[in-house]
This record gives sequence, C-alpha cells and structure tokens, in this order.
Amino acid sequence: MRKGAAVIAIALTVAACAPSKLAYGKVRSALVDAGLSDSNASCMATRMTDRLSIGQLKRLQALQGPKRGLADYVATVKRLGDAELLGVTTSAAALCASGLAPEKKR
Repeated sequence: MRKGAAVIAIALTVAACAPSKLAYGKVRSALVDAGLSDSNASCMATRMTDRLSIGQLKRLQALQGPKRGLADYVATVKRLGDAELLGVTTSAAALCASGLAPEKKR
C-alpha cells in the first residue's frame, strides 16, 4: 500500500513539473526570437514561467517581430497593459541583465 502511494506521489510531482518545463522552452524560444541574448532569455524564462499564468505566457509568445534589445522588449510588454506581466518581465530583465538572478549563475 505504501509503495503504491509513493508511486502516485512521484507521478503527480512529475506531472506538475511537466507544464512548467514545456512553457519554459516556448518562452525561452519566444524571447530569443524577440532578439534577447541566449543567456538573458534562459534566465528570464526560468523566472517568468514560475511567476506567470499560461495565458500571460501565451501573450508574451505572441510578441514576435523585428529583433530588439531588452529595453525595447520591456517597452513592448508594457503596451500589453498587464501590470503583473510587466512587473515580472521588468524584474526578470533587470535581475538577469545585471547578473543578480540566481538563474543567471547556472
């Protein structure tokens, strides 16, 4: 009985992590496509997928266009009119660009 409960607990843990890992890859790719560096995109995607809803992440994924820098990307996110999305994006950009984010040190 205990072994079965342990297997179920492990399966639930893996299932809970899977959407985040899938979202990470899509967000990272969208950030790179938007013109951010690989290292900043990786760092920001880690922070953003932990803090934003799937709907918010999809809105970010739709921000494709000409290559732009970090400041231009944040300005584009601001135009979406979502305060939480802007706050998370801005803080992730600042922490990752400065190297202060733990994710940047990996």
